[in-house]
Amino acid sequence: MSIPRRHSDPARVAAGERTFFITASTWGKRGLLQSSRAAELFIRTIYDYRGQGKYRLHEFVVMPDHFHVLITVDLDMTVEQAVQLMKGGFSFRAGKELGLKAPFWQRGFSGIRVFDSDAFENQSQYIRNNPVEAHLVRTVEEYPYSSAQRSDLNPMLERLKPVFLEDLYSV
Repeated sequence: MSIPRRHSDPARVAAGERTFFITASTWGKRGLLQSSRAAELFIRTIYDYRGQGKYRLHEFVVMPDHFHVLITVDLDMTVEQAVQLMKGGFSFRAGKELGLKAPFWQRGFSGIRVFDSDAFENQSQYIRNNPVEAHLVRTVEEYPYSSAQRSDLNPMLERLKPVFLEDLYSV
């Protein structure tokens, strides 16, 4: 029996830049990220991979038993690879620096594709407000393990911003 012919060549399919809202939880939803040492190590880890150009980091929050990030990956990186870098890189460092043993993370993650500026803003607000909604702090500014007070994040991609007809036809 012959192999059916495909209509598209996978080598010619290009995805381009893609933005995602990601959530991943610790093993058994235990509060493994509640110490400042663990939370700060996770933040250093995600910034290190961003510095290596693995993804663009738009927003993040490190909660005691999970994290949320808003990232953009390029053509040569999948969202699965980016999350594996974050989770695996942190686990490796946490074992060496903090003496934490595996397993650290629940398997998998939740990823939602962000297609436009409204979705981007909604996910950004969700991330920023998560510690307040969880009753960890009273205001967004009080929570130290989030991107709310940081100015060194990557901005929203231009292609996500709305295009108004008047801008297209203005002289």
